[in-house]
Amino acid sequence: MERTQAEVTKKLLEIDTIKIQPLSPFTWASGWKSPIYCDNRKILSYPETRTFIRDKFVEIIKKKYPQAEVIAGVATGAIAHGVLVAEKLGLPFIYVRSKPKGHGLENLIEGDLKPDQKVVVIEDLVSTGESSLKAAEAVNNFGGKVIGMLSIFTYNFDIAKEKFKKAKIELTPLSNYQVLIDTALEAGEISKDQIETLMEWRKDPANWGKK
Repeated sequence: MERTQAEVTKKLLEIDTIKIQPLSPFTWASGWKSPIYCDNRKILSYPETRTFIRDKFVEIIKKKYPQAEVIAGVATGAIAHGVLVAEKLGLPFIYVRSKPKGHGLENLIEGDLKPDQKVVVIEDLVSTGESSLKAAEAVNNFGGKVIGMLSIFTYNFDIAKEKFKKAKIELTPLSNYQVLIDTALEAGEISKDQIETLMEWRKDPANWGKK
């Protein structure tokens, strides 16, 4: 898995999906200041990388979750990746909205999900884990059974680890923050002097920009 994470991270850096700017931080939607920004939607514009990501997801699902009956994508960033994975595996696909549709059937889950079907959830990015686990909870509440979640990237926040552990859902990321730092340093994307700042942020991201 370590080899896969290194390969995926290199490809993400090559297409500029992940930007690292310790001296010019980004502001997330949550209000957090961050020296890093991950935009996995860009992957879809690069066929070779897009296919590589799909095949890695498929490889993991075949190995860890051969009993999977449905692939679910978390809206909106993981919908396309989920479709690609489901198509390759020949499995049904559904996606989970962040909130119920405000008209018509007001669906939270789009697609057909039968009771007790085993579901693998595809996520593009995991930060605190809150939205990802809400999607998994929605699938379970709808009658499905989430047997695992895969993501393209995770920041490895302790709060997310605790939430996944409490929810009893295993998260398998294709890349993570520590691998990113190691790979970026090796590639010359960041300097050794920036490592301390980047690691301080990961320890306390909510308050990092306030210091």
